[in-house]
Amino acid sequence: MDFSGKKGLILGVANDHSIAWAIAKRIMEAGGRCAFTHLPDREDDERQRNRRRVSQLTDQYENAELLMPLDAQDDEQIRDVVGQTVAKFGKLDFVLHSIAFADREDLGRDTVFTSRSGFKLAMDVSVYTLIAVTAAVREHMAPDGAIATMTYFGGEKCVPGYNVMGICKAALDATVRYLAYDMGPLGVRVNALSAGPMRTLAGRAAGVDEMLQLYEHMAPLGRNVTHDEVGNTGAFLLHPASNGVTGEILHIDGGYHAMGSPGRLLNRLKG
Repeated sequence: MDFSGKKGLILGVANDHSIAWAIAKRIMEAGGRCAFTHLPDREDDERQRNRRRVSQLTDQYENAELLMPLDAQDDEQIRDVVGQTVAKFGKLDFVLHSIAFADREDLGRDTVFTSRSGFKLAMDVSVYTLIAVTAAVREHMAPDGAIATMTYFGGEKCVPGYNVMGICKAALDATVRYLAYDMGPLGVRVNALSAGPMRTLAGRAAGVDEMLQLYEHMAPLGRNVTHDEVGNTGAFLLHPASNGVTGEILHIDGGYHAMGSPGRLLNRLKG
């Protein structure tokens, strides 16, 4: 895929293990120009840890041209980030939303005990921010532009331990479909990438190690997916090569989502 001449905004890179970084890296290596955001640093953090984690990555690429702080719960900050990006690039060809959060206490307890405040926080950050970002970029997207977000199978089926975040992902999946309808007349596509478990910050919070073992035994491919594979697939959703695809939840999980039984895992249990 060639991204020469394509420009876009990447939201949600935390470190070099982030899926958003795997996708952005693939885009930039193919010639795309990217603007990035990072979590705001506290005023008393002289080392600016959040900014430094991302800048250590983006500084390696000449076509990583902007790095801005963003509190995604602040609509004014979202508009400001979009404004700076548009001022630099003009019309945007792609936007990647890779933002999610739930309080660790709520993630660590059974869903039935989710706090009201924790539920609101998780839904606001993990779901509403996609709506807010899409609204902010709506008038600034190029024809045949694309917006993509990150979801997970825990929004389609119950994945014990994923708890309140699974509810958020179910809402995010529905949001993708409704935004795809709203953005369709503008020629802009909205899709979601559903990756298998990976060792990211979010993955560790959700107990990824046990899930990696399960997927390795159950997935038709008999293995877990890599960051490079997810990066390629995410870039595809943001590239004109996927024109005609919208409102889609694209799984990249070795086929795990297609299984209706434990499959080959049963053989291991019997053995």
